Amino acid sequence: MSYTVLARKYRSRTFDDLVGQDAIATTLRNAVTAGRVHHGYLFTGTRGVGKTSAARILAKSLNCLSSDAPTPTPCGSCESCLRIAEGEDIDVIEIDAASNTGVDNIRDLRDNAAYRPARARFKVYIIDEVHMLSTGAFNALLKTLEEPPEHVKFILATTEIQKVPATILSRCQRFDFRSIAVADIAAHLTAILEAEGVESDDVALRRIARLANGSMRDALSLLDQVLSFGQGTLSADALEDVLPD
Repeated sequence: MSYTVLARKYRSRTFDDLVGQDAIATTLRNAVTAGRVHHGYLFTGTRGVGKTSAARILAKSLNCLSSDAPTPTPCGSCESCLRIAEGEDIDVIEIDAASNTGVDNIRDLRDNAAYRPARARFKVYIIDEVHMLSTGAFNALLKTLEEPPEHVKFILATTEIQKVPATILSRCQRFDFRSIAVADIAAHLTAILEAEGVESDDVALRRIARLANGSMRDALSLLDQVLSFGQGTLSADALEDVLPD
């Protein structure tokens, strides 16, 4: 069986799983519960703080097939939830703006948005690194954001909010994802090591948490690296060998 890296294996699956983003998780959860989900969201923050994970969780909340309506607690096991978690659902389209920067890409999106979802309640477009779009692409996207079909939701994500035009910002609900505190990262790593059956080393964990600079994904990648070097064990000595000062 192929190995699944920790960053994928322990990616946040529910709003409760989002580490260090409690206010955002609560707001999104309440919006789904109250039926007040906006047509456009903009998630901004440094890499690895949960933007794409939150986008997928929101998409699952909207389209979970085990519920008769959008739910803040998607089942995680229906076909829709499983496919969304893997980024492979036919009604939740993930687009890397760095590779699809042109106006033609967004025009294709706009044309496809007119069609109703194949099996879900909503067609959800998750556009990562949206600041990479060209001026023409932004203008094309703006037309759809101004009057989107009722069955379409947009979730835009960016690490460089200053590069997103004000016209786009004004048509989205903006959520600023914070860098995750060292204590929160360390606590999450401890829980993961317990689940993996690996004895934790508090000194090593705290150092990994600090080196991650607020990014949970970076912390998990560092942890994976150290565990590989130590053949499944974690120690301050192994960390020193892998990541010397």
